[in-house]
Amino acid sequence: MTIHITTFRQSVSAFFLLAAFSTPLVAQQTIPVKTKSNALVLQVNAAKEVNTIYLGEKLANDADYAKIAGQYKQGTDYTGIYNAAYTPSGSKNLLEPALTVTHADGNTSLDLHYVSHKTTEAGKGISQTEVILKDPVYAIEVHLFIASYYENDVIEQWTTITNNEKGAVILNKYASANLYIKGNDDFWLSQFQGDWAKEMRPEESKITHGIKVIDSKLGTRANLFEPSVFMVSLEKPATEDEGKVLFAGLEWSGNFKNEFELDPLNNLRIISGINNAGAAYTLAKSQSLTTPKFWYTLSSKGKGTASRNLHNWARDYKILDGHGKRLTVLNNWEATYFDFDETKLKALIADSKTLGVDLFLLDDGWFGNNYPRNNDDAGLGDWQENKKKLPNGIATLVETAKNNQVKFGIWIEPEMVNPASELYKQHPDWVVKQPERAEHYFRNQLVLDLSNPKVQDFVFGVVDNLFTKNRELAYIKWDCNAVIYNAYSKQLKDKQSNFYTDYVNGLYKVLERIRAKYPKTPMMLCSGGGGRVDYAALKYFTEFWPSDNTDPLERIYMQWEYSYFYPSLSIAAHVTDWGKQPIKYKTDVAMMGKLGFDIVVKHLSENDLAFCQQALKNYGALSNTIWQGDQYRLQSPWKNDAAAVSFVNKNGNEAVLFSYLVNSRYEAGSHTPIKLKGLQAGQNYKIEEINIYPGKKPAVETATYSGDFLMQIGINPNVNLNNTSVVLKITKA
Repeated sequence: MTIHITTFRQSVSAFFLLAAFSTPLVAQQTIPVKTKSNALVLQVNAAKEVNTIYLGEKLANDADYAKIAGQYKQGTDYTGIYNAAYTPSGSKNLLEPALTVTHADGNTSLDLHYVSHKTTEAGKGISQTEVILKDPVYAIEVHLFIASYYENDVIEQWTTITNNEKGAVILNKYASANLYIKGNDDFWLSQFQGDWAKEMRPEESKITHGIKVIDSKLGTRANLFEPSVFMVSLEKPATEDEGKVLFAGLEWSGNFKNEFELDPLNNLRIISGINNAGAAYTLAKSQSLTTPKFWYTLSSKGKGTASRNLHNWARDYKILDGHGKRLTVLNNWEATYFDFDETKLKALIADSKTLGVDLFLLDDGWFGNNYPRNNDDAGLGDWQENKKKLPNGIATLVETAKNNQVKFGIWIEPEMVNPASELYKQHPDWVVKQPERAEHYFRNQLVLDLSNPKVQDFVFGVVDNLFTKNRELAYIKWDCNAVIYNAYSKQLKDKQSNFYTDYVNGLYKVLERIRAKYPKTPMMLCSGGGGRVDYAALKYFTEFWPSDNTDPLERIYMQWEYSYFYPSLSIAAHVTDWGKQPIKYKTDVAMMGKLGFDIVVKHLSENDLAFCQQALKNYGALSNTIWQGDQYRLQSPWKNDAAAVSFVNKNGNEAVLFSYLVNSRYEAGSHTPIKLKGLQAGQNYKIEEINIYPGKKPAVETATYSGDFLMQIGINPNVNLNNTSVVLKITKA
């Protein structure tokens, strides 16, 4: 039955009195979803509405969950669905909805009633609960999916919405998840903001009544201003090792919307999904739409535990080849920009061998003939080798790399087109642009319409042709520099508001085809920096480019923040000419991620080259601990003269500590010892400094300490103006 609150003329109290006596009471059914430490518990009430009654640390007795609501005396829920598991709109709901529908007959009301649920095994360590809801009046069906990754303490939620009406319906809003957290005290939101070269700058604020929104309307490169990841601390701001905190994010590479509503009873509602701004989705008869997945992990032991749980989950289930190796790289971009030819590139490839990296990466500028790619205003879309720069094509560079015992990789930006290109002239109908509007360019380019299957075939062909012609091609850097202006698709005709959603799904179709044919080839996810990074995209990529800002001091702060959500093997970090710091400092910082270089090797001094060669060997020896170990953020760069981060391998017998000076004022440095974490208290550990610059003495003498000493007292890395970065290898003695 649909209840229209506005039809009642009685007082609110009379309404609830009537409801209490007119609704027959039936046993309420609970639906628990558990991880190792936590539980999400749904409940079906007498009106067949599915509500969330608990999200928090797991209780010992399942029967206790039904008793929780009775202990809260916060006031009156006038609707009975403030805590809806998936809130409909247009009926009795008074708060922000998760789903808003215009039916085939124009009606905008919606109720969702419980039909059934089931829990199945969805993979090793994964259970999946499916809850089916239906509107009792209109033929709309919603399936709520909740996947529990038990050992990782991670949950994913998403929905499938099916239109069984006689005509098309419009989904005006279609969120992925609708969380509800009971308020014992305050909630604190940690979010991130930025722009090009200023990514992942943290902001923390108390959540107040009303609705706080974090969103993107950029179409592509959606994380440029704000990423979809966030943290919510419960009761008080969480620290690294203390406090209750929820980490969460949307697995979607386009426009997103995260809403935080503190309801009238002081409970927190979090609704996350595709941004519905300009994106109402027309769903044809018998058609279904599946929303992106929304992930979250809850920790009662601070941010560090949440982060490590998330890293383990990401390596196990999300990042392509999450337990595999990664290639060290020499990239030519900052060495040459667009100014290169075959001779210059062959010399750089030889330098790759001299340096000791695994792969040479050819960046932007290798393509286009009628519109040669000599700068960023021409050539995108014309993916043939530039005959003047590369008269013998890519093949000769691949062969040169092979002769130098290194692999070869290449840069592409296949979703984009310059107006100065053959593609733009031949296929103007493939370009995203309003037919009656002036064109607006971002980096002198426009976006191709990936909602169009022909464009999908073209973009897949860019990659496939490269591999077909160059079978030993070993790496792809996939860039995406432009946002979408004047969104319009000739393909979609009268369904223009489907565009933003169909574009991203079109991108995923292309990536699925690439991975079906080339399942393991490493690919870097780049978007002018961190403009496109999420756990839907990372299903297809081995790593991502956090920022075009490679100043190592800036990167310490960026990598600190990125590391809350993404493990180190996914964070590409290159040594470049940015910044005035010595090569040692730059290399030490880059070793905290997936190490690469973007330098002119021949410009290095003899000592600089010797240092880099040894550092690469050290990195190779420690890479498994850095990539697969547990990460501990030990001393924040935001509050101290020196920052410190460690990685400890899973059995606790090897670790590495990175420490950096981040303040150059008088006597700045590490004045007190840094307490390590994750070691075995009863074991002894050898501490030795590595990455020592030729001719310099160690900042820390080799010595043996107990794990108890290192965790209770700590070790001082002696970081100061003379030793601006120190790396310590820690090995069980």
